[in-house]
Amino acid sequence: MQRLGDAYGETGWGGRDPRRIYAGITLFALGTLAIVTGILIVTTPLSTLVGAGTDTAAQSIAGVLAGLGVPAALAAVVIVLPASRHETVGVLTGTLLCLLGVGLFNYAYPAHWTGTAQSLAFPTTVVYFLGGSVAFWFVFTAVASYRVRNNPHGTVQLELKRKGETRTVEVSRDEYREYKRAMRGDGGEPEQVIRELESEFEK
Repeated sequence: MQRLGDAYGETGWGGRDPRRIYAGITLFALGTLAIVTGILIVTTPLSTLVGAGTDTAAQSIAGVLAGLGVPAALAAVVIVLPASRHETVGVLTGTLLCLLGVGLFNYAYPAHWTGTAQSLAFPTTVVYFLGGSVAFWFVFTAVASYRVRNNPHGTVQLELKRKGETRTVEVSRDEYREYKRAMRGDGGEPEQVIRELESEFEK
């Protein structure tokens, strides 16, 4: 039986690598910043600061920034949450499609956009919309399947580890608080806690 902190799975950020948490937060912040900057470029004099001398140039830069910001923000969610490999691959696939859509927009706008003989507006929109939909769906499933340890049903999930084997059991909140007090020396018997957890592991 390992120490109680490992058994409860409460190390660090709930067992998550802090570097992934920081990376996800950073990516989300950058994605949000890109979207906000894109909006400001076409609505404020900020366009002159980024070298956009015409409305068309400003719209092109804004479109690219906003187009990159959305999938970045979506990808950040699955980096932070404990998503499955299936969900991660799904978001990555959607993100790559979004990037393809951004690349098409950067090439097509404005020479091959609406009102031209070889308009790429529709296929660009379809690719980006498809990518965003795929990414959003898998982000949604990751959020929906994410289960916090203190769930609304009044129980706490514990990850018990022994001899390389891991099992998840549920105990009441009262039992959880009792176990914590005992292991911290605030009352109770640590040996009894260990025996109870051992019996839960054997079930």
